[in-house]
Parts: sequence; structure tokens; C-alpha cells
Amino acid sequence: MTTNQRLAPGDTAPDFTLPDADGKNVSLSDYRGRKVIVYFYPAASTPGCTKQACDFRDNLTDLDGAGIDVVGISPDKPAKLAKFRDAEQLTFPLLSDPDRAVLTAWGAYGEKTMYGKTVVGVIRSTFLVDEAGKIAVAQYNVRATGHVAKLRRDLSV
Repeated sequence: MTTNQRLAPGDTAPDFTLPDADGKNVSLSDYRGRKVIVYFYPAASTPGCTKQACDFRDNLTDLDGAGIDVVGISPDKPAKLAKFRDAEQLTFPLLSDPDRAVLTAWGAYGEKTMYGKTVVGVIRSTFLVDEAGKIAVAQYNVRATGHVAKLRRDLSV
């Protein structure tokens, strides 16, 4: 497998329509006119992904006040996302991409190094998409812990 195509600021964000935890379709275009953080994570209910999702949940009021919505995407099926959402009281959409097409289009699926070995999987990534649907911030290989605080500092939120 070769290096992933990565998105950069100024690129048009690849559009998507994916089912949320309740099976309702959500599209990136639904957020046109508002900024939205789109973040990709490997698996619901794992320690790192839970920490990251709860950090977004705990900062949602401030992000919303700055005109920024949040959407999380993983390869998990909607039923698993619903359990995760309910267990952690998450109040932003979690979207299901089991065939990894959206993950791949955003450069968030492919080769990565884990514990010194090269593996293929979800690359924990975060993007800020502006009101016009362009990538404003593209961050790959982010850490689950402390990432939201750093993002808030970078965005002055």
C-alpha cells in the first residue's frame, strides 16, 4: 500500500453522506454555511476514542458558541455508535463508514505505525471545514488525549 493522499488547507472537503447512530443520513453539505470539525477515529468504546469523544462533548458549548459543529466518523456500524453515544452521553453526530470510502477519501485510512510496526487502519485525524466547504485545518496522526484542548488553542476558541 502506498502513502495516502492527504488533504491540505484550501482543498475542497470531499463530500459524504453517511448514516448516523440512528441510521439517519447526514451529509457534509448539511453544514454548508457553518464551520464543522470532522474527526476520524478507529473504534467506538475503546479507551482513546472514548477520551477523545468525551473531550469534544465537554467542549461542545464553546465550539458551538464559536460557530463550529462537530461530527465524528468511524468504521463502526450504527448500532455500535448508538451504544457508544448513549453510554458516553454524546450530543453530536457519530457517522458510520464501514466500507471506509470516506475515511480513504479524507486520507484517514491507510498505513500507519503502531507500536513500531506498520499496519493498515484508521489514522486518527481532525479537520476544520469552513463555511464554503474548504479544508481550513488538516491534522493527521493526532493524539486522543489533549487534542481538543490543542485544537481550541489553535482556533482561539
